[in-house]
Amino acid sequence: MPQILNIIQSVQEFLWSFPMLVLLMGTHLYFTIRSRFIQRKIPEGIRLCLTGAGQKAEAGSGIKTGRKHGFGGGGIGEASVSPFSALATALAATIGTGNIIGISTAVAIGGPGAVFWCWMTGVLGIATCYAECYLSLRCRKKQEDGTFQGGPMYVMEHVLHQKSAAVLFSVSVILVSLGMGSSVQSHSITAAILEQGELPPQIIGAVTAALTGAVILGGAKQIAKICTWLVPFMSVFYLGGCFLLIWMNRCFLPETLRIIVQSAFSSRSLVGGCAGTAVMTGMRVGISRGLFTNEAGLGSIPLAAASARTESARQQALVSMTGTFWDTVVMCAITGIAVVGSMLRQPEVFRGAEPDRLCFLAFSQLDGLFQKIGPKAAQSSGSLQIDGNLLLSAALVLFAFATIIGWSFYGECAVRYLWGKERLRQYHSLYIAAVYLGAVLSLDFVWTLSDLFNSLMAIPNLLCLWMLREMVIKEACIGS
Repeated sequence: MPQILNIIQSVQEFLWSFPMLVLLMGTHLYFTIRSRFIQRKIPEGIRLCLTGAGQKAEAGSGIKTGRKHGFGGGGIGEASVSPFSALATALAATIGTGNIIGISTAVAIGGPGAVFWCWMTGVLGIATCYAECYLSLRCRKKQEDGTFQGGPMYVMEHVLHQKSAAVLFSVSVILVSLGMGSSVQSHSITAAILEQGELPPQIIGAVTAALTGAVILGGAKQIAKICTWLVPFMSVFYLGGCFLLIWMNRCFLPETLRIIVQSAFSSRSLVGGCAGTAVMTGMRVGISRGLFTNEAGLGSIPLAAASARTESARQQALVSMTGTFWDTVVMCAITGIAVVGSMLRQPEVFRGAEPDRLCFLAFSQLDGLFQKIGPKAAQSSGSLQIDGNLLLSAALVLFAFATIIGWSFYGECAVRYLWGKERLRQYHSLYIAAVYLGAVLSLDFVWTLSDLFNSLMAIPNLLCLWMLREMVIKEACIGS
């Protein structure tokens, strides 16, 4: 087993070499420039998300344009999910425990300026997310039940006529979903719960697997329904704690912002920022994964976008790219400001701390705040003591569970493409089993495999984007 692991690690390191970084960052920059900074359309995307995006087709663009390829016809399927639900499903898979631990690692390795670079990779990634979602929406297919199926594999097969690339991408999606999407997240849930007390991992795994099964066996609409309320709730819950920290450390806020910007332009902060951003998606520390903070370019977000009940590919792409905005531009910035402000307030507490402990140390400052604003409530609760670490652990559990649900949908999309819905039952069984095993087993081998297959998702997807870049610019960016 060690020899096999070493071989896989060698292949993974080769795939994540410097050319891969150039390909990914070059894609972000290219679509940012050629789309005339599509990021400025974020307010429009948010408006469309809240009001119902693309319920009427756009003239000259969108899915109707794709009908000349035989896709997207037949009108909107009532069984499809709403644009907001599609976005929520993508966010559920994207926003994970790494959004918290990643910032800790970034700051520990690269200093406060690392927060700036984490934020910048998210800003640039918005353009790539827009491009890949547009292509998948343009080339999606309507199913017999009225739902839509789409994603990079449909673009690769039916537009580029690269069936082998589509199969490689789909198989990689399934394997990543069983690894990083389920096992690793279940392991994170166990770690977060054990942070608060002793509980057998077998019980944690069994409960997590049972809850996962109750959701995913209900199908895509059930997954979307759960994500629609879970994602806003967990985001507000966690960000509420961050805002409390920022308010407590408000005297240090000007200094916090100054030091983040001022120290951003050192090589140490740049390296740290890339490394920490990588952890936000559940990968290992390293510059190579820094650009994957929100999965822009990975090809996963378009899988959810293509399921939306809309006839305008361009408008839904605007909605979907707001996911990158919320995940990185907002979450990274607020988490980073909260952590750095806490470090400035109590530097002695953070001195010598492990990289993944910075957020826990920051949230521990909330202990005193809860006692000040609610001593009577604390006394009436008996032995139950509300503290900052408990709040953070609860957020970690919610984030990890949301990722489990979101990635199950991605895996379903790949299974449907390869074998049809007949194999979904077997996939669901494997997925639920992976959730349980992740809670009770060591995951070094799973981490390495997930990293490898993430590469095998990204490479064909990015090459597909480059080969169809003129289609995106000419059609998707009309009027932008």
